[in-house]
Amino acid sequence: MRKTIVTLLVLAACVQVWGQTDSAALRLTRGRAELLVPRPALHPVKSLIPPVSAVGVDTIATENPVVKIVLLSDGTYKYWKDPAEVLKEDTFNTFWDNYGSDPYRRSWESFPEKAYVWLVDDASQYCYPGDLSRIDISSRYGYRRTRYHRGIDIRLPKGTPVYASFAGKVRMAKYISGYGNVVVIRHENGLETFYAHLSKMEAQRDDWVEAGQEIGLAGATGRASGSHLHYEVRYLGYAIDPEWIIDFSNGDLRHQVFTFKKQHLDPNFKFEPESDDEEELIALADEEDRLEAERLEAERKAAQYYTVKSGDTLSRIAVRYHTTINAICKLNNITAKSTLRVGQRLRVK
Repeated sequence: MRKTIVTLLVLAACVQVWGQTDSAALRLTRGRAELLVPRPALHPVKSLIPPVSAVGVDTIATENPVVKIVLLSDGTYKYWKDPAEVLKEDTFNTFWDNYGSDPYRRSWESFPEKAYVWLVDDASQYCYPGDLSRIDISSRYGYRRTRYHRGIDIRLPKGTPVYASFAGKVRMAKYISGYGNVVVIRHENGLETFYAHLSKMEAQRDDWVEAGQEIGLAGATGRASGSHLHYEVRYLGYAIDPEWIIDFSNGDLRHQVFTFKKQHLDPNFKFEPESDDEEELIALADEEDRLEAERLEAERKAAQYYTVKSGDTLSRIAVRYHTTINAICKLNNITAKSTLRVGQRLRVK
């Protein structure tokens, strides 16, 4: 279906540019369109502007145990994800350590060709990591001579506040040669953000931080020629160009949903803006990606889990939840002969 839609869009775009040169028309192929994801979203997400003055005065539960409604001191409200529930996710309990820059150690071959990564939704927010009033980039992602620069350098005077881009749990807050003082935050979608060369770390390991929370002060610790923030985005341990995520011309988040492709793990795959013709060509495919991501997210939220207790068997659990052993095995990538561990969390629906 998607290939058909993209092909039709390609043909339409070719007709629109037929009055130009033949070579211009030929460039608008489905193959070219497929290479252009992820793309700037049709509706970018504006950054929070810290410090946020309104504070929570009361919390109301919803049908979803993860999501709460927070009443704010200025008379408004917002949806909020309860960290106590979010931290039960496997994201924060597997491949976790407080000392290594890449605890996943995944091979290139193990990555999917495509994955949808939710960056923000109705119950989460985004914040530009530096000073929105003075966005100044000194060095971008990619190879600098023979050295691989895994992030983007943002000029910030020493002592300027640095903010968490998204809510998450601090996996590391320590001094590392090269990075200097660095805070690493893992987010529920599998992304990690790195904030390096800090003159002061204000977040500590295992802290839960919210988007827009001050986590440190800019500086020049480690291998740095002047005061700046070295900012990285990693997906399951691999660095990707942060400009696929953030528009560093204005601080906007480019997407609600980031369409990850394996090619983003290539250090040479740097962000390149698209032309208006190309953006129009694949706008409908963007919408299809968003709808598919929403479907997968709704399926994830509707999932039910059970924590294994002493004496439990797959048969008893299946009967309790009106399902089958085979269905539980498929959801958890186990077999009927797998040994259950007390405290193990199984998806049952």
